[in-house]
This record gives sequence, structure tokens and C-alpha cells, in this order.
Amino acid sequence: MTQHDAYGTCAHSANELVRLVTDLLEVTFTERESDYRGIYHVADGDFGRMEIQPNPIPGDDDQADLYAPEHPTIQTLLLITTPTPHPALQSSLSSINGLTHLNHEAP
Repeated sequence: MTQHDAYGTCAHSANELVRLVTDLLEVTFTERESDYRGIYHVADGDFGRMEIQPNPIPGDDDQADLYAPEHPTIQTLLLITTPTPHPALQSSLSSINGLTHLNHEAP
């Protein structure tokens, strides 16, 4: 049963959040670039998959579009997909100052 969690912060840039999560969970992020998402960072591990990206992404008209428009004040997103619930991961992430759990989706 795949779980999806979204976290957000106004306190940290994507690069800062990558560093914080890397130090906390000892994961390795790879930078990627997409026309749809801009520059984002991906880490795969025992917990599942993590993606960190800015909420404002480059638009076709040189205007930034929001990846998560329901959270317009959030600057950086942490998106997590796990195969099963992972309370220890959520507990660890709660120690990052300024990181807020935005939503949880499960089938």
C-alpha cells in the first residue's frame, strides 16, 4: 500500500533542505532537471523515494507557476513515497526546524 507525504518549508531553499535531510537520514540525493518541474533532487532508499524541489517552478511565460498551488506560501517541497507507513521517518523529519507536514495520501 503506497503512501505519499508532502512536507513544505519557507525557511529553507531546496539546496539547504537537501543538506539537512542528507545529514539527518544519511541519504544521497541526485540533482535532476525537468521542463515540468525545473531543478529537483531525488533520493531512493530503504524507506522509498524522496524528492525535494522548489514550489515555484519556471513557467513558459517567464512567470513562476506553483507546483503545489494549494500551498502558495511554501517555497520548498519535500515529497515522499513509501511502500508502507513509515512513522520513524516522519518522526525524524519533524526534527527539521521550519519543515511542516502538508498532507498524507494513502489508497
